[in-house]
Amino acid sequence: MTTKQILDILKVVSWVLFIGLCIYAGAILTAFTVSLFVNTEAAKDLYMGMDLSQLHSYGLSHYIALVSLVVTLAALKAYLFFQVVKIISKVNVTHPFTKEISTLISKISTIALQIGITAVIADGYAKWLMKKGLSFTYESGGTEFLLLAGIVFVIAQIYKRGIELQSENELTI
Repeated sequence: MTTKQILDILKVVSWVLFIGLCIYAGAILTAFTVSLFVNTEAAKDLYMGMDLSQLHSYGLSHYIALVSLVVTLAALKAYLFFQVVKIISKVNVTHPFTKEISTLISKISTIALQIGITAVIADGYAKWLMKKGLSFTYESGGTEFLLLAGIVFVIAQIYKRGIELQSENELTI
């Protein structure tokens, strides 16, 4: 397979993931809104078995806080994949080192860091609530995104150096 074919496949996969994460964020937000204003029973199955009814009964402010973190995480993940789609759409295989791509890679690193920090906060908050005797399942995997942020940050720095070398090379010709 050529690089262009691989990028085309990755573009389709990224679009699918982006759309899926948008649907996920929208579904949680919709179920959350319904559980607040229409029917509190919606908290029993917020999304794909996420039962936060006990938390809803325990305290509305805690319920709103945790679900807000979950919605924020879902939206940030969708935004991350939107940036991936933009990179794959704009990359030029014959001249890949551009300032625009470098900026997008740096932005992905920042978004991954935001996801990681938000996820660690959400996990800590959920564990704190569980120590108070509440029973629900929630885990966001924040440490993975912190690792991803670090890796992408290193790649962004290497990419920036590639742009510098490419510019120097163009000046010497």
